[in-house]
Amino acid sequence: MMLWDYANVDTAVRGIVVPGDTVPTMFWNAVLARGDKVALRQKELGIWREVTWRQFGDAAREVGLGLIALGLAPGEVVSILANTRKEWLYADFGCLGAAGVTNGIYPTDSAAQVEFLCRDSDTKYLVVEDEEQLDKALEVRERLPGLRKIFVIDMEGLHEFSDPQVMSLDALREAGRKLAAEQPRLWEERLRLRQPGDLAILIYTSGTTGKPKGAMLSHRNLIHSVRGTNMGIGQTEDDERMAFLPLCHVAERQAAYASIYAGAKMNFVEHPETVPENVREIQPTFFGAVPRVWEKFYSAIQIALKEALPIERWAYDKAIGWGYEVADLYVAGKPIPALLKLKYRIGKFVALDNIRKVIGIHKARVLFTGAAPISPDLVRWYLALGVPMSEVWGQTESCSLATYTPLNRIKPGRIGIPGPFNEVKVSEDGELLIRGDNVFMGYLNLPDKTAEALRDGWLHTGDVGDVDEDGYFKITDRMKDIIITAGGKNITPSEIENQIKFSPYVTDAVVIGDKRPYLTALIMIDQENVEKFAQDHDIPFSNYASLCRAPEVQALIKEELDKVNKQFARVEQVKKFRLIEVRLDAEDEELTPTMKLKRKFVNQKYADVIESMYREPA
Repeated sequence: MMLWDYANVDTAVRGIVVPGDTVPTMFWNAVLARGDKVALRQKELGIWREVTWRQFGDAAREVGLGLIALGLAPGEVVSILANTRKEWLYADFGCLGAAGVTNGIYPTDSAAQVEFLCRDSDTKYLVVEDEEQLDKALEVRERLPGLRKIFVIDMEGLHEFSDPQVMSLDALREAGRKLAAEQPRLWEERLRLRQPGDLAILIYTSGTTGKPKGAMLSHRNLIHSVRGTNMGIGQTEDDERMAFLPLCHVAERQAAYASIYAGAKMNFVEHPETVPENVREIQPTFFGAVPRVWEKFYSAIQIALKEALPIERWAYDKAIGWGYEVADLYVAGKPIPALLKLKYRIGKFVALDNIRKVIGIHKARVLFTGAAPISPDLVRWYLALGVPMSEVWGQTESCSLATYTPLNRIKPGRIGIPGPFNEVKVSEDGELLIRGDNVFMGYLNLPDKTAEALRDGWLHTGDVGDVDEDGYFKITDRMKDIIITAGGKNITPSEIENQIKFSPYVTDAVVIGDKRPYLTALIMIDQENVEKFAQDHDIPFSNYASLCRAPEVQALIKEELDKVNKQFARVEQVKKFRLIEVRLDAEDEELTPTMKLKRKFVNQKYADVIESMYREPA
C-alpha cells in the first residue's frame, strides 16, 4: 500500500466521454451534455467569475456566426493574438465551429513576426487582445492585403478610436446573435461541414533554427490525441486545472481540448506573473506546467527555509528525509516498512502538508511536467512531498503528448511509456520516432521540411534517447545539441544544465563545449532569490547587471556550480562560467515563448563572451 492516494489517479478512462469526430462537434456535444455546469473561471477585478458550458457555447456560437456574417468561408484562417484568457477559446471554437482554421500568435511576438505569421497562414481575420496588440496589426496591415477585419477583445483606451477595418469582439458577437435570429439552424449546419481529415489548427514552431514553421494539425489528429490522452491520464468533471501557458503553444492548446473533452474546469490566471498567487487560490487537482514553474516553486521553498526558525528547519529536514526514503523505495518498486510509513505520516503532518499548501498543490492528485527536460532530483522532491509527478513528452508535430509516466511506476529522468494512441521507437542512430493518427499533416507551404520530418510513416523527432527493459523512454538531448569535445567525448548538455538549474539561484543555463577543450556555461540567475541573497549579506548593487558582477554573487554561483560538478566525470565538468547580465523575458530573442534559452541563438549572440572563457587554459 502506497502513502499517496493513487486509487483514482491512473485509472484509464475507457470509451468515449463525449462523441464528435471533429473538434467543434466534440465541443458542441460537451456543451449540450453539461449545460449549466461550470466550464471555466476567470479572475476579473479581483473576483473569480464562473462561465457555464451553456454560456461558453453561446459565446463561441456568437463569434462563429459573426465571422460567417462577415464572410468567413470554410477552411479560411482566423489568427488570435492574445494572452491566455477565456475569449481566446471563444474565438477558437467560434472559428472552428464556423468551419474555419485557427492560428495562434504569441502575444510577445513583434509586429514583424505578426506580419510573417499572418502572411504565411493567409490570415483573413485577426483577433487581438487590446490596444497594444492592435498597434502591431495596424503597423503591418498594409502588407497584408488578404486581411479583412481585426477584432479587439478589450477596448479599454479605444472607445474614441474609429477604423473601418477594426471592430470590437462584442460587436462581432452582436452580429452573430443577429444572424442566429435570422437563420437559427445555420450554426448546426456549419458545425458539420468539416471532416476528420480536414485542417483544424495551425501551430507555429518557435523558429529557433530559422523562420517558424506552421504545423498543420487535422481534426483527426486532435481528437485521436485527446481521446488517447484521457485513456492514459484521464481527467474528470471533478478536476480543477489552471490555464496559464500560451494557448498558441501545443501543450496548453491540447490541454484545453482535453479539459473540454473530459469536463474538467479550466481556471484562467490573471497573468503569468501571478501564477504563484493564483495556484494557491485555485488549488488545482490536475496541474501541468513546464519545468521552470516547478523549479520556481522549489526555489521559493528553499529560500523561505533559510529564514525559518531552527526548529522549523529541523522538522522539514527530518520530514523530507523520510519522504525521500519513501520515494526512493517506491521508484525502486520495493515495499515500504511499517515504521517508515509511520514516520512519513508524522512528517507530512508536521511539515510537508504545510509546504504543499504554501505552493498551492495540497489538493493536487497529480502533477505533470513537459516541454523541456527536468532534473530527476526535482521530480524526487515532489514525490518526497507526497505529490506524484508524471513526466510527459511530445512535440507540436505529435499533437503534444506522445509518452507519459504511469503513476503506479514513476521513474525520475524517464519520459514514460507511449500513450495508448501512438507508437514510439528508437531508430538505429538513437533518434526517437513516433507513429500514429496524432502525427501532424505536415508543415504549411514547406513540402521539403515535411518530407524531412515524415519518413516511412514515422515522425522523426530530432530527440536522441533510449528505452529500458520496462518500455520506459529517456531523452538524452536534441540530436543537434549533442556536444563533441575536442577530445572526442560525446556529452549531452541537458543533463548538466538540469542539475545547474536545480539551484534556487539559477533560472537557466546553456552548456558550451562543442569542438572545445573543456565545457563552459552561460548562466541566467534567479533575480528574486539572488537579490535577497545580496540584501541579506549587505552586498551593494544598483541594477541587474551590477548584481551579476558582484564578486559575492559570482562566488555564490561558483559554489553552486561546484556542487554540480561533483556529480559528473572530469570531462563533463563545467570549468568556467559567465552570467548573462541582461534580465530576459519572453519578448527577448534569447528565449522561446515557453521561457527556454535558445541554444543556437545564445551561442551566436554571446560569441565574444564565450570566447573569453577559452582564451586561457582552465
